[in-house]
Amino acid sequence: MKNPTMPTSSNAAPSVNGIVLAQPQEALTVEDLRQRACSELLRQAAMRSGLLALDDPQPVDGVMSEAASAAIEALLERELQLPEPSDEACRRYHKAHEARYAVGERVSARHVLFAVTPGVDVVALRQRAEACLLDLRCQTLGAEDRFPQVAAVTSNCPSGAQGGDLGWLTPDDCAPEFAREIFGLPEIGVLPRLVHSRFGLHVVEVLARQPGVAPGFEAVRSALAQTLRQQAFATALRQYLQLLAGQAQLEGIDLDQAATPLLQ
Repeated sequence: MKNPTMPTSSNAAPSVNGIVLAQPQEALTVEDLRQRACSELLRQAAMRSGLLALDDPQPVDGVMSEAASAAIEALLERELQLPEPSDEACRRYHKAHEARYAVGERVSARHVLFAVTPGVDVVALRQRAEACLLDLRCQTLGAEDRFPQVAAVTSNCPSGAQGGDLGWLTPDDCAPEFAREIFGLPEIGVLPRLVHSRFGLHVVEVLARQPGVAPGFEAVRSALAQTLRQQAFATALRQYLQLLAGQAQLEGIDLDQAATPLLQ
């Protein structure tokens, strides 16, 4: 919900309560700018709470002082009251995501990487990736395998020289966001959607799967509880930032805002 009393202007230097977030010469993505805004909201909240000196230096190129980082950590520990996951909640999560905790699962895969690099036109990159995905998914069964050729010409990953082959992978071999998309699933072949990771957009083909062994609930109880704690923290932090944004004077940046407290 947008706060109608806090309009933003696309022509204004992006700022939070008058603190400028970026210089005109900086080429920041919208997500980078939002991250800076959220950090500044928390830094200012730490000041108002008496956890950070009022003369704390403003961040330079998005990098804040060590004192500010420590004060924000203390602020969140105080403000975000998180319940301990119940045994029932852990069991429900385990039942819904049992395959995610399988031990010994391996996947043979190859990919075409469309890397997100500074200054890249993300919209155009996505269009290229979607076109590549559609092209490889529409490849006729029994026709010549074109994946290696496409990977060699198109992929921004060194594996392109080997036709995009990543070999046999375990979840520990991959970035977590990549592993979430390719493990614990039954599909073989080109996955029906792009896989997003910190490296960019991937067209992924799973060549073979070796299922792992799913451990019992008690064996993964602590890992389940930690996952639920992380989810609760992310939800509470998002709500807290919405509340701070609703109370702030924002210029040149759009953030989700709430005019009333959301936290219990």
